[in-house]
Amino acid sequence: MALFDNPFDARRRLARGGCSCGAHASQAAHDAAPTGEAAMERAVEGAVMRALFPHDAERRAFLRSVGAATALAAVSQFFPTTLVTEAFAQGAKPEKTDLKVGFIPITCATPIIMAKPMGFYEKQGLNVEVVKTAGWAVIRDKTLNKEYDAAHMLAPMPIAISLGLGSNPQAYTMPAVENVNGQAITLAMKHKDRRNPKDWKGFKLAVPFDYSMHNYLLRYYLAEAGIDPDTDVQIRAVPPPDMVANLRADNIDGFLAPDPVNQRAVYDGVGFIHILSKEIWDRHPCCAFAASEAFIKETPNTYAALLRAIIQATAYASNKDNRKEIAAAIAPANYLNQPLTVVEQVLTGTFADGLGQVRRVPDRVDFDAFPWQSFAVWILTQMKRWGQLKGDVDYAAVARQVYLATDAARLMKQDGFTPPETTTKSFSVMGKTFDPAKPKEYLDSFQIKRAG
Repeated sequence: MALFDNPFDARRRLARGGCSCGAHASQAAHDAAPTGEAAMERAVEGAVMRALFPHDAERRAFLRSVGAATALAAVSQFFPTTLVTEAFAQGAKPEKTDLKVGFIPITCATPIIMAKPMGFYEKQGLNVEVVKTAGWAVIRDKTLNKEYDAAHMLAPMPIAISLGLGSNPQAYTMPAVENVNGQAITLAMKHKDRRNPKDWKGFKLAVPFDYSMHNYLLRYYLAEAGIDPDTDVQIRAVPPPDMVANLRADNIDGFLAPDPVNQRAVYDGVGFIHILSKEIWDRHPCCAFAASEAFIKETPNTYAALLRAIIQATAYASNKDNRKEIAAAIAPANYLNQPLTVVEQVLTGTFADGLGQVRRVPDRVDFDAFPWQSFAVWILTQMKRWGQLKGDVDYAAVARQVYLATDAARLMKQDGFTPPETTTKSFSVMGKTFDPAKPKEYLDSFQIKRAG
């Protein structure tokens, strides 16, 4: 059943359909859907019916038995949906409206950046200064010191901060993913005839940060080719803005980097795109919107408004028809400081690969805000695999604490989107299935690793 369908209609199934916003069974249903207060009340009624009847067949049988009017009266008697609707719709006033949010100038930060020039923050009553920052360690330190209220972070960073990896432990959260896919392995032009990673022994390779999807995906890719990432190659941390210069200076042989770094290397003629990260793991998380647990507890209304702006911006960015408009908004010097053509090639997925080909990969980068907790479990297995995380770990508990899927789902529903019904899912990395319920078995299956 789509979000705004009548939950008291016994003919409706509780199944997601498809329309321009993703919340209705069809485009016709989208066009006919209620709006405003009626839409919110319908969403609340639907949530109640889902909770009472998690199995669709039971709900439909109940409605056929007693009728829609009787069912609505019974539910309203015990659960005042009108009052809940009013509470959801009001949106309490933010405790703090002037905020600083740090970001690294890469396309992974698109929702956080574009929300400023395109008015998403202002719509929520917030005056947000998005602050360009030099590197991930600086982002981390400024957020921990409360110079930033929230920040663009790599998806593993809130986990690392919460566990005290690389810094003093502090409860940190990730309520929204910024982007999925959006990375690539780029090599120097001199290696265009060395495409097989088995031949990369002795390479010097760069990633943006030790606690990054870039590091874990590069290590995974190398290990699958029989290359030990700790003994057969050198992997060093280089801030994304410095990567192309290091490639040009022959300080490194390549990198697994966020965009637009990869495309800028092609644009400058110093590198070629070897493989997109989506070819390693399609729809993997990359970057995130992150905030401290203290910020959430001290200013809950501000947090909700900020997260709502990010979710709405992410949804806008997920529509590929909006990508050129977004590219024009974020390319200028105060944001990405990149040629517009470079940013457009990344966001539209039509790009030169540096080897004479023009590739068309519409989801080279995509935007999906939902913070799947199974992403966090996978990241934890890789932290364990490469010796960053010692001892026993309660994978599921850490994932629930840091990846705030419930908050994201609640605000998505309020804004008319249909979030997933679960917080975990299985996926495949280089053809190998990951089951988030069996992290130890997954970790034990690898031959190349530092710890089990």
